[in-house]
Amino acid sequence: MSRYVLPLSVLGTAVGGAVLLKDFVAGGACPSKATIPGKTVIVTGANTGIGKQTALELAKRGGNIILACRDMEKCEAAAKEIRGETLNHRVNARHLDLASLKSIREFAAKVTEEEEHVHILINNAAVMRCPHWTTEDGFEMQLGVNYLGAAAALCWSSREEIPHIQGHFLLTNLLLDKLKASAPSRIINVSSLAHVAGHIDFEDLNWEKRKYDTKAAYCQSKLAVVVSTKELSRRLQGTGVTVNALHPGVARTELGRHTGMHSSAFSSFTLGPIFWLLVKSPELAAQPSVYLAVAEELEGVSGKYFDVLKEKPPAPEAEDEEVAKRLWAESVRLVGLEMSHGSHGKTGQPLPK
Repeated sequence: MSRYVLPLSVLGTAVGGAVLLKDFVAGGACPSKATIPGKTVIVTGANTGIGKQTALELAKRGGNIILACRDMEKCEAAAKEIRGETLNHRVNARHLDLASLKSIREFAAKVTEEEEHVHILINNAAVMRCPHWTTEDGFEMQLGVNYLGAAAALCWSSREEIPHIQGHFLLTNLLLDKLKASAPSRIINVSSLAHVAGHIDFEDLNWEKRKYDTKAAYCQSKLAVVVSTKELSRRLQGTGVTVNALHPGVARTELGRHTGMHSSAFSSFTLGPIFWLLVKSPELAAQPSVYLAVAEELEGVSGKYFDVLKEKPPAPEAEDEEVAKRLWAESVRLVGLEMSHGSHGKTGQPLPK
């Protein structure tokens, strides 16, 4: 019997060490225990994946949670599940089709009219390395989804199954007045570490002239998120509204659809241990968004980039103010915000100067 003790001890130590290493790499749970009773939170793309887990965590902390989703059947089911698990009955599903500028304006107008406050806006979800598809408004899918809009966390297997979605940039701007009136308030934009490999090509932002490169398009879209976060932070100085971007880590919801990572048994076998170490659950991937939403020590912190739970410098291009101003102007044009400039009606809000 004693001859098995040492091998079992070594095995146990190795397994324990691997688990601890995975937790360290994944970043762990949100370190803040702060609660948000009575605070209104909007999470887009919250019927699945990271968005759903973010909504769940914030519901546990007492927030009034609005799940903003395109598929109301799934959204209602997610809201019901979260209410049951947290016993927080202030969790509601609302329709938001980010493929429709009309729907975005209607959603923003309804929130403005019906909600006394909006304290936290979490622009969540993304698509990763899709084929060269376009949204219904003609935007390259990853630019339209990851920067100008959002999706339900994945590219599906066929064009017909894709929710053609763009609108986070527009949505954020339309809710700014409500966020300012609710200050101190926070905007959280989910980006990716991949932004460091990105470049904003203003000559062909929409990939109409160049041969399409799905990886480069993904990196550009994620860089655009960080760049616009910096610019919006500059425009919101003194308003009590903060905005930050984050890399949540690599979650299981993001992988395997279009990357070719599991295209063969060999790649799955050889890369499996690396994936196990680096890829985290949606629960863990939601922790950075939760942290930026609730942490008291982040009150007043704005225009920053967080790699999981730690603030880090973004890519140099993300710090370029001229790039940021140019991208902002182009984004305003792309989503038609110029048409709502100076309007205080139900279809638009004035742009931040």
